[in-house]
Amino acid sequence: MDLNESDIFNAVLVFLWVMYAWETYLSSRQRNLYRTVTEVPQELEKVLDAETFEKARLYSLDKSVFGFWHGIWGQIESTLILIYGGMPFLWRFSGQVLEYFGYNSEYEISQSMVFLLGATLFSTITGLPWSLYSTFVIEEKHGFNKQSLGFFLKDMVKKLVVSMALALPITSLLIWIIKVGGDYFFIYAWGFSLAISLILVSVYADYIAPLFDKFTPLPEGELRTGIEKLAASIEFPLKKLYVVDGSKRSSHSNAYFYGFWKNKRIVLFDTLLEDYAKEEDAKKTDESNEESESTKDESTTKTEDTPNDTTEEKPKKKVGCNNEEVLAVLGHELGHWKLNHNLKNLLIGQVNTFLCFAIFGLLMKEQKLYSAFGFDSSPTMIGLIIIFQFIFSPYNEVLSFCMTWLSRRFEFQADAFAKGLKRAEALRSSLIKLNKDNLGFPVADWLFSAWNYSHPPLIERLKALDKTE
Repeated sequence: MDLNESDIFNAVLVFLWVMYAWETYLSSRQRNLYRTVTEVPQELEKVLDAETFEKARLYSLDKSVFGFWHGIWGQIESTLILIYGGMPFLWRFSGQVLEYFGYNSEYEISQSMVFLLGATLFSTITGLPWSLYSTFVIEEKHGFNKQSLGFFLKDMVKKLVVSMALALPITSLLIWIIKVGGDYFFIYAWGFSLAISLILVSVYADYIAPLFDKFTPLPEGELRTGIEKLAASIEFPLKKLYVVDGSKRSSHSNAYFYGFWKNKRIVLFDTLLEDYAKEEDAKKTDESNEESESTKDESTTKTEDTPNDTTEEKPKKKVGCNNEEVLAVLGHELGHWKLNHNLKNLLIGQVNTFLCFAIFGLLMKEQKLYSAFGFDSSPTMIGLIIIFQFIFSPYNEVLSFCMTWLSRRFEFQADAFAKGLKRAEALRSSLIKLNKDNLGFPVADWLFSAWNYSHPPLIERLKALDKTE
């Protein structure tokens, strides 16, 4: 069937709205659970108190409602951009910017860089109100945000600068390879993308991440010794062990490892470590006491004239995991390494990238694709966007679902690996604690979960851990 430009454009637009309707329907199913499930599930009655469950329910409901309105805005915005020729307009504007500096249309790569910069700035500006609301209203309301407005804006600008410093040269080199690579350019483009991926994975945590967060070696002690013994027991080539100050942004917790071959590092968020959190609280308390001492003389008179306050401050709930639970979490993470999950994901990703570049090579010269989106010529940068983002949309959705399914399978396998290390009980306890600390809602609609959750819901993981060998 020979499709014309109008058919192609309408097909893309219809598919985008069908997928939006589908995802909105799935979200509504889960949002209905947030509204109606008000009692702790029977499976968690002994480990999850009603107060925490209610907080998690309200937090999840607020995020879901926010996601609904954000989704509507994003869908309308992208539709209007397509219908009214936002991409051709920005491309022409990029050419006019180059002409202002004395360059003509022959400088396609330079025009592509101006286009990419303009598109990034536009999305950053239009997304800023939503990011602000999410951080300073929703996350603040539920006790997770730790950022000031100044820190947030400074961080945003820094991320923009770093991302552009990486994206502009990488994209320009990719376009150059496609233009000079001949009939087999897709092989060179794939090799280039693979090399860039490996380089970024190698240098990110050592040179890029420290631009945003402070990485401190985990102090000597029981936890460090336990981690080193755990790594040695499964021959994990651990070289460095860091704690990152994620608490300056949020109280959400995490842990990960990175590095190639015999040069592995483990990174723990300070919010994951119960003892580390206690030390930080102690430091803040000491600082507060020092401030109180410095103003003691000024407040003495007032204190004498004021009746004693008999109201007791409510004890602060513990957050984070104890040492055994942290080791169980790392047992799970190291299970991903031992079972080659990361390598399998890398191989799947690279096969997918190779096939996509090969198909791109077959489609990139089809002028109808460019004309469908309002372009009279066929710039390589525009071809990459049209084909990878829009033409491949159905395929991307199927692939995303399959990868979500595979990720859930890997998570169960990693849990089973940690259980094989005799850490099932500690892992169970850590999963419950992390769910409480992050206010995760433990009840999931099966269809929403299957489509969206790369990690199995808490109850499913606990049931799997409870199974006999």
